[in-house]
Amino acid sequence: MNHLPLSANVIALAVLVVLPTAAAPPGDPPSTPAVQVPTQLPRSVRPTHYDVAVTPDAQALTFEGKVAISIEVLEATPSITLSAIDLTFAEVRLSGGPRERMFGAPRIAIDAAAQSATFTFEEPIKPGAYLLAIDYAGKIGTQAVGLFALDYDSPEGRKRALYTQFENSDARRFIPSWDEPAYRTTFALEVTVPAGQMAVSNMPVARTDPGHGRSRVRFAPSPPMSTYLLFLAVGEFDRATTRAGETEIGVVTKKGATDQAAFALASSATVLREYNDYFATAYPLPKLDNIAAPGRSQFFGAMENWGAIFTFEHALLIDPSISTEADRQGIFETAAHEISHQWFGDLVTMAWWDDLWLNEGFASWMAGRTTEKLHPEWNTALGAVKDRDTALERDALATTHPVVQHVETVEQASQAFDAITYEKGEAVIRMLEGYVGAEAWRAGVRRYIQRHAYGNTVSDDLWRDIEAGVGRPITEIAHEFTLQPGVPLITVGEVACRGGSSQVSLTQGELSRDQPDKKPLAWQVPVILKSVGGGEPVRTVVVGGQAAVRVPGCDAVVVNAGQSGYYRTLYTAPQFARIAARFSAISPIDQLGILIDSWALGRAGRQPGSDVLTLAQAAAPDADPQIWGEIAAVFAGVDDYHRGDPARRAAFRKFATARLAPVFAGVGWNPRPDEPPTIAILRNTLIDTLGGLDDPAVIEEARRRYAARAADPTAMPGPLRKSILGVVAAHADAATWDELHEAARAEKTPLVKDHLYFLLASTEDQALARRALDLALTPEPGATTSAGMIAGVAEEHPDLAFDFAIAHMAAVEQRVDASSRSRYYATLATRSADPAMIDKLKAYAAANLEETSRRDTDTAAASIRDRIRVRGQVLPAIDAWLARPPT
Repeated sequence: MNHLPLSANVIALAVLVVLPTAAAPPGDPPSTPAVQVPTQLPRSVRPTHYDVAVTPDAQALTFEGKVAISIEVLEATPSITLSAIDLTFAEVRLSGGPRERMFGAPRIAIDAAAQSATFTFEEPIKPGAYLLAIDYAGKIGTQAVGLFALDYDSPEGRKRALYTQFENSDARRFIPSWDEPAYRTTFALEVTVPAGQMAVSNMPVARTDPGHGRSRVRFAPSPPMSTYLLFLAVGEFDRATTRAGETEIGVVTKKGATDQAAFALASSATVLREYNDYFATAYPLPKLDNIAAPGRSQFFGAMENWGAIFTFEHALLIDPSISTEADRQGIFETAAHEISHQWFGDLVTMAWWDDLWLNEGFASWMAGRTTEKLHPEWNTALGAVKDRDTALERDALATTHPVVQHVETVEQASQAFDAITYEKGEAVIRMLEGYVGAEAWRAGVRRYIQRHAYGNTVSDDLWRDIEAGVGRPITEIAHEFTLQPGVPLITVGEVACRGGSSQVSLTQGELSRDQPDKKPLAWQVPVILKSVGGGEPVRTVVVGGQAAVRVPGCDAVVVNAGQSGYYRTLYTAPQFARIAARFSAISPIDQLGILIDSWALGRAGRQPGSDVLTLAQAAAPDADPQIWGEIAAVFAGVDDYHRGDPARRAAFRKFATARLAPVFAGVGWNPRPDEPPTIAILRNTLIDTLGGLDDPAVIEEARRRYAARAADPTAMPGPLRKSILGVVAAHADAATWDELHEAARAEKTPLVKDHLYFLLASTEDQALARRALDLALTPEPGATTSAGMIAGVAEEHPDLAFDFAIAHMAAVEQRVDASSRSRYYATLATRSADPAMIDKLKAYAAANLEETSRRDTDTAAASIRDRIRVRGQVLPAIDAWLARPPT
């Protein structure tokens, strides 16, 4: 799943789960008991095949279903319990067993809290093979859980299409099933659809039977897979195709939109060929579709259903009237992430949600590696440093958790889709690959995929297969970074020049943003050092908290050279001064890492908060565009800390604007022929940032271009449209806001329409923000746009947005994915700097969440405390730096 990621009070039981010990051929069920993992179902019965037939009624938002489940009873039992929620049962039949008999109708008990149904029969069911047939009915939702409907505008009027989203625990809304990842089985799916509509699933269509205005579509049986990977879509679609070797690749869109999918289609073919080579195991299904859907979720952009990747249009399609270069690169990375899952997650699946990172961290790393290889002109290696920073920020709070985490309830599984699972998982893999070497790492990955194909695994399975070909242990290091939380801190102490080499002293501690007196944990930390003046990098492992390293040359020394390590680097004052003096001579990826660490450590109180401004002052005008992009991001962050303090904010904005404006002058408003993609992205970043800093020149020019758009088609070209409109909307008066609102109502293209509604929520004016909140709860923006509008208001007005959402909770929760609700409210509050918000979060959690499901609200509260601390303790150093006499 590409994240942006059911609430039940279910305590799990630790019992044996079936895990294959070697590759299983398609069609065979998993075999030998191997590893203990949690479960929410009895293990006395397991499924071996599902035969499913559904008939949706899109207008009534209901469906009817029939499922025949081939099961194996492992020990005598009077009942069968499986996962089910929001399903009603018309008839349940059990047949087979040693005597091939038909059982009487069972007693049906529904446990809504446990999200399960139990069928109890009059006599025990003996061990053997049976067929469990169930006639049932369910609901079609309007948010991305279970089977759901998305409405959209088209030239022919309002349309509705149906899709499914089952990860993590929502297949049970579609089929009564053993809805846990360790239960891999085959599926044969059939759906009855209106004539003229297309149905798409994991496998190709095997047969279509038309009749009486409807068609019955039967798909080929799937390979053994987990329930959360099953997929169905029904609607008025078009499908564009290409091929990569033996595989047909498709992109499915609403009618008339396949031209917007050309880049995604070509990218998917390129990525699939690369992965077939990298994994040395060919993609095993006959086709790979990517299904583009209008609308959005608050917490994910795409989902890796095997053979049928679901992706919201904003993460897949290119509309020349609004798409940017960053959008284009994001589309490629999303495709690379989700296609990686076809191996890591689908072919080999984690046994339980504790090891979700095996899916998501690996796919994130693989996407970054593959994008860097196939599009070197994008220079995306620097993006991995920013991803790592996202994890380090989260991991430095007391509310963090290990990469391999303990999951017991459905709600906890939903909360597992976070920066630790994705970005820290990615960063740890990147560090370990750098430690063992790319070729040895790939050999281990190939071994892992081949040994566990069609099976389920835990993290140690990966470490064993990597270690087998490396020749030195990595499991202990891997355990330290995945089984314990926290951020290692490497302090660079004395650097002495002796005999043409630098003797560098390193000390390992731990960085905590909210536990300053915390006793540091211990890690074995792989560290790479390099002299700024040149020479080969030096590799070491800091063990026992101390290391002394010899680096050729007597220039400033960069620690974490290449930025593959998962830790923060703190330079003592003399070493930081040497780094700052040589900043423009340092490689771009290390400039980026030093900038990011400096700002993080400044906010944490471990070095002066103004040091990052010293680095920004030292950056060369012709520095890599991504360095200036990061400087702009830091400036936006510093500016946000000054919210509510106009005088101090004005002083900072004067400096930030003076630093960025000359860079923007060099980039210019208008794209140049053959300019690098990084410059195109920087242009948008600088317009956005300078607009946010209230730079009069940028605001005036954005308004001029907006006013001239009808008469001059070049005034607001597609790649600049989002940025120009963003500046105009943020500074809108009531008349401009009304004009944007009317444009949103009139717009027929879903991608553009959604963006216009989000712009209405981005206003700095509080009265207009209140209007946007009220508008969000009307039917007008669309069922999946409303929650994004409220979240958009929270960017500038977090307290207003949170209070509004709590006051209208019943209406808001109709507009948020059921599995994401607890996270949603926490997200709204995170940017607040009001101590009262902490008590509001506590009150919300106490009234609505079990104690085991409050991680996100606790994290939001910790972030608010940290924001308050930074404003009080760190900003004065920035004020003093800004007030210093010019040098």
